[in-house]
Amino acid sequence: MDSSYLSKENLIYKTLASNDKIYIREQKGLFQRIRRSLNFFLMAIFALVPFIKYNSSQAVYFDLQQQQFHFFALTLFPQDLLIVCFIFVFSAFLLFYITKLFGRVWCGFTCPQTVWMLIFNWVERRIEGSHSHSKSLDSQPFTAKKLVKKSVKHLIWAAISLLTALVFISYFVPVEQLYMPFFTMQSSSLTVSWVLFFAVCTYINAGWIREKMCQHMCPYARFQSAMFDKSTKLVSYDQQRGENRGRRKRLQEKREDMGDCVNCNLCVQVCPVGIDIRNGLQYECINCALCVDACDMIMEKFNYQKGLIAFTSEQTPFNGWKRHAGYGSFIAITLMAIIVWGQTWQDFEVNIIRDRQALYRVNQEGKIENSFIIKIRNKSSQSKQYKIELAGLDSAKIIGASQVEVFPHELRTISIVVSVDNPLIDKKNDISFEIVDESSKSQIVKHNSFYSGERGW
Repeated sequence: MDSSYLSKENLIYKTLASNDKIYIREQKGLFQRIRRSLNFFLMAIFALVPFIKYNSSQAVYFDLQQQQFHFFALTLFPQDLLIVCFIFVFSAFLLFYITKLFGRVWCGFTCPQTVWMLIFNWVERRIEGSHSHSKSLDSQPFTAKKLVKKSVKHLIWAAISLLTALVFISYFVPVEQLYMPFFTMQSSSLTVSWVLFFAVCTYINAGWIREKMCQHMCPYARFQSAMFDKSTKLVSYDQQRGENRGRRKRLQEKREDMGDCVNCNLCVQVCPVGIDIRNGLQYECINCALCVDACDMIMEKFNYQKGLIAFTSEQTPFNGWKRHAGYGSFIAITLMAIIVWGQTWQDFEVNIIRDRQALYRVNQEGKIENSFIIKIRNKSSQSKQYKIELAGLDSAKIIGASQVEVFPHELRTISIVVSVDNPLIDKKNDISFEIVDESSKSQIVKHNSFYSGERGW
């Protein structure tokens, strides 16, 4: 290996070790097309879901004021948020499982930080030119031309950030009360403050912090290596095939002591986090595969075999299903918990308690009376009629109205009085309350109690 090669490598290491801005070179290829298609699909869902209507209301909506989460016909209250825990646990194990198989593909293809960083880079390339043009522009003295280009770039960045913030807030504020009032300056100060807060966060993260989030701030980058094994597919460089690397012309015949790597450094120039994949596995690598597309393009130009940089593993999986048993078991268990929750979840909630502030009493007819407080929450999107019935004691009767209408998402509190004939003092009688949904004529809840002639209820 000659001294000029070493000096160039040392220069690259010093450049990467510095805190200088990384100028990302645009790259076309298979993995870039996959990422852009996937990102376009996910961003379309993110932006359009708040505009979907269900029963003339926003289909997906977090109502923080009423402490409700609306998802089409499903409405969740704080006591239902166990399902949210299950979903987060399921997502975490699924992410760990994918990481075990394919490394940090989440970071490289779907992480919002990467997506918005590459969007901002795309805008920068359209306005300032190639990565080398941007670097040259930054090194030039401040001129009117430079001012115009920088101003246009940052204005577009700010517009994208503002639109991103508005879309995010539209999950918490109905779109009818957000977009038009915001642009006509009729929104509340609270709404405006949150929109501007998230817009500034997006602008700083995607425009200024950029790769430093992946390198220094994201905790996933720190512990993801613990999930790797020798069979994990990672973006890696075939050192045996590529070394000794060296520059050459396209039609120049390769010497016997030279590898396939032509030392073009495109793999470094296209990397969003500015690493050299040829130096081996590094925790900063987000498996975006931009270096794979760049290297394959060069190999094709030189008529070499593709795959010098590729998704590869150190060894072929040899333990079959055992490799999938760990995270796969946790995923299956969590998924079963979600299914069980969905099967047992009901669109109502009933709570029956005895009025502790009033003792039982004997009325003029010699019957025992007790007061009960019944709370019924209707979680559905339709009004429902509920009928309260008693079972277990023939003489038990409800004094007053035994039917109640509960509007959608309403918590209705009613008080009822139950009277029974005064039985023998030493006799204990089982009794139960049954709440019946009049629309379906089905018993939805049963609450057991007992009556003793000595103590009442």
